Amino acid sequence: MSNSPTPTPAFTSTVTEAVLPGIVDPEGIQVRTRTARPAGPGQVVLAMEAAGVSFAEQQMRRGKYYDQPPFPFVPGYDLVGRVVDVGQDVPRELLGRRFAALTKTGAWASHVTVDAGDLTEVPGSVDSAEAETFVVNGITAWQMLHRLAKVRPGQVVLVHGANGGVGSTLVQLARVAGARVVGTASAKHHDAVRALGALPVDYRAPDPEDRLRAHAPRGYDAVFDHVGGEGIVTSWRLLAAKGTLVSYGTASTRDVQGSSRAPVLKLLARLTLWNALPNGKGAHFYNIWAGRRRPGAFRARLHADLSQVFALLADGALVPQVAARVPLTEVGEAVRLAESGTVVGKVVLVP
Repeated sequence: MSNSPTPTPAFTSTVTEAVLPGIVDPEGIQVRTRTARPAGPGQVVLAMEAAGVSFAEQQMRRGKYYDQPPFPFVPGYDLVGRVVDVGQDVPRELLGRRFAALTKTGAWASHVTVDAGDLTEVPGSVDSAEAETFVVNGITAWQMLHRLAKVRPGQVVLVHGANGGVGSTLVQLARVAGARVVGTASAKHHDAVRALGALPVDYRAPDPEDRLRAHAPRGYDAVFDHVGGEGIVTSWRLLAAKGTLVSYGTASTRDVQGSSRAPVLKLLARLTLWNALPNGKGAHFYNIWAGRRRPGAFRARLHADLSQVFALLADGALVPQVAARVPLTEVGEAVRLAESGTVVGKVVLVP
């Protein structure tokens, strides 16, 4: 797929988008059309070629994402698309070129308006859906691995949910960094986890902590935990003397009724307490939006990190994990599949 300027796709008069009207089943997500709006100053309109279905949207559907907007709204954390319109002060040379963007919401649409400063160009040799699997997942994994845990060659790391979107990316990037990787996953995903380069451990088997400790008797140099809940205590215990725990979610409470903020606040309090202990270990909660109050530095960091990931993808050092490509008009099916626990990698919406 070429990424050089191409004949610019026609700017459409209507936009198709998936709207989350409230706390609904996947089939309750509504597909609507509206009148298209041109790009404003400093903005571009992307014709979506791929948009991801991530864990954040699964939480939003339940009203459980920490700072989601009020219903109704269009979900969609990230996308890859081609520029079809540019606003004032944006170079027309961007027209027809393909970019990735992190949006947090709004990407589940045929056309998405974003700030031009939020764009990262996609290598011409990379398929749009394959690139999409490494946008929010790639930024998240890269920053946790290199900016927080600072994983080095020869270290041993533990990745929970190694078959998932972020987990499978973490495994691959950790292997590229020269680390030995152990990954938790259900038994049906073990072959896929091995293929990524990690040693799989069944988290549902008896005594999972003992099984994990057997593969790193001195402890893990880094543990990446998206589960949260009481399981985070096990992750902390499995650390080596100067190991680093990186928590980046509360998946264990996804289906628990009650406040969306309480599990996060409890987790943050626990991590803060652990960091105060004089034992040499470190604990972090990763938030991809941290630092956005300094937009220039925030954008530069995101762009640099995603560019590193895309370069590895273009070189063949990373293997995309596209679980399925589902049309935007069948968004309910895509969400149900993503939530089923039966897939490896990421479900991707396509036009």
